Amino acid sequence: QVQLVESGGGSVQSGGSLRLSCVASGSTIGYTYGRYSMGWFRQAPEKAREGVAGIGRDGSTVYADSVKGRFTISRDVGKATLYLEMNNLKPEDTAMYYCAARGTPLKTLEARLYNYWGQGTQVTVSS
Repeated sequence: QVQLVESGGGSVQSGGSLRLSCVASGSTIGYTYGRYSMGWFRQAPEKAREGVAGIGRDGSTVYADSVKGRFTISRDVGKATLYLEMNNLKPEDTAMYYCAARGTPLKTLEARLYNYWGQGTQVTVSS
């Protein structure tokens, strides 16, 4: 089992930046974290959950078109932590942001393919 806890959300003005973190824990996480592929997702009120960024076991990344060039996903395997650096934020980025993990190596933005989810952290961008 893997537990995920997000942090770093908040309220910013349009054009601002935030850095989200997601710490993984579990009885075997110390030697298994590097095997997981990870992702960031978001869900705005009355909208479906959408994939924002994903990172594979090999460190390769994938982004939604709406965030390319503005968001960067990264991970620190030693700290079992996933990050999402968000720059030039827009009001349409306002949502609850979730991190997710799956025990297969390939990156993906398909939410249905992830096994473990955090509780989310709220990001609000005002114009």
